[in-house]
Parts: sequence; C-alpha cells; structure tokens
Amino acid sequence: MTDEIQAKRVVWHSRRGMLELDVLLLPFAEQKYRDLSDDDQALYRQLLDCEDPDLFTWFLEHQIPDDAGLARMVNMVLEHAQQRA
Repeated sequence: MTDEIQAKRVVWHSRRGMLELDVLLLPFAEQKYRDLSDDDQALYRQLLDCEDPDLFTWFLEHQIPDDAGLARMVNMVLEHAQQRA
C-alpha cells in the first residue's frame, strides 16, 4: 500500500462520529500524520484501533492509556489541538 493511500485511510478512520474526537483526530491526521516517523505513524494507527469510549476518556485526560506509546500519542494529539487554539 502506498504512503498516500495509507494516509487517506488514516484520515478516514480518524472520523469517529463523535464530535469531541473528530475535532482532535481529524486535524491531527490531516496536518501531522504524514510528518510523523514510521514508528509514530504505526502508533497513531494503533490509537485509531482503540474503542471510542477509551479515546474519549484519554483525550479528556480522565485517564491515561496503560501503554506508554499510546499515552505519548494522546499527548501529541492534544498538543497539536492546543497549538491550533
């Protein structure tokens, strides 16, 4: 699969149907995903495989993921959102 197709799939899967998640994930996927290292791209795709209630809890900072890599990716997404604000 080409990088461009992968990036388009990531943007598509960043649409969660929950406004609180969409406003965080879509801009990150559209603006930052292509610039991430291969490892971080894989980590972001792993984050997208998580359930929406877990994502919601993590992005509201009520809990942090047990996986340190996912916790770092959640922070990257939140930092990107804060920079845009």
